[in-house]
Amino acid sequence: MQAITKLVTHGRAELAKVIIGQRDLVDGALIALLCGGHALIEGVPGLGKTLSVKILARTLNVGFQRVQCTSDLMPADLLGTNVLNLASGTFTLHRGPMFTDLLLVDEINRMPPRTQAALLESMEERQVTIDGERYALSQTFTVLATQNPVEFEGTYPLPEAQLDRFLLKIKIGYPSADEEMTILEKHNGQSALADTSQLEITSIEGDTLQQARRELRDLKLEPSLLRYISEIARRTRSWPSVSLGASPRAAISLMLVAKALAALNDRDYVIPDDVKAATLPALRHRLMLRPEAELEGFDTDRVLTDVLGAVEVPK
Repeated sequence: MQAITKLVTHGRAELAKVIIGQRDLVDGALIALLCGGHALIEGVPGLGKTLSVKILARTLNVGFQRVQCTSDLMPADLLGTNVLNLASGTFTLHRGPMFTDLLLVDEINRMPPRTQAALLESMEERQVTIDGERYALSQTFTVLATQNPVEFEGTYPLPEAQLDRFLLKIKIGYPSADEEMTILEKHNGQSALADTSQLEITSIEGDTLQQARRELRDLKLEPSLLRYISEIARRTRSWPSVSLGASPRAAISLMLVAKALAALNDRDYVIPDDVKAATLPALRHRLMLRPEAELEGFDTDRVLTDVLGAVEVPK
């Protein structure tokens, strides 16, 4: 647990230099990196989503690229393209931002569906196909995508297949009154923090993340908790207000997030409370509700809370 503790403590401390509050965002991003998964971060503009990911990349000392999504973004803008060298008559691959360790996809739901589809292969298999040839991506390749609420103008709801590729969905809201006062005091008389290169951020050793991932795999998970996770996922599939329940991939994600939450709480074993805390971020974006349930004001968080109340907790 030494590498996990070092990674989490260092990551929280460095992000706290810039980001006030937003504990769910900070811990969610760390969980995604620990598990080797991808995270979808949802919140209105101006809450520090993009800045947090930039600082996290510097903290972990990993390769970083950012894509600002627009309605005319093409797949080649992500993947890159083969360019003809007129002198030699050969094609050379001009690599796109996908060839990195940490990819920030800003406002992913402003990306058109065709380009959204280009992310699927890279997120699942960590490889891309360009002109019929496959190229491997970094083993630490992680997508942290931000999105505005889908009812905002000019956005495209993400397809179910792509949502299922995200390990977890992090919802963030406005800061508390005290946190907002701290933010204002911090920025009063100072220049904006748009240029993160001017910030004094200490990077962690290069192999700490890989060591932490290996330690996470060794965390203890009792068979009774595996049955608990399975029952939660299976119950969503027969829940009256749900038309599409959690897939087996979703159950695996729930297990991984529960183990990461145990690690963040400095435990080398998982308890039922870890599974409960992991259920909403790991499953909220994977369920589809029936139209009548949405009309009655239900959302996936409320449904999952009801499901947790109906499944017996292991002793």
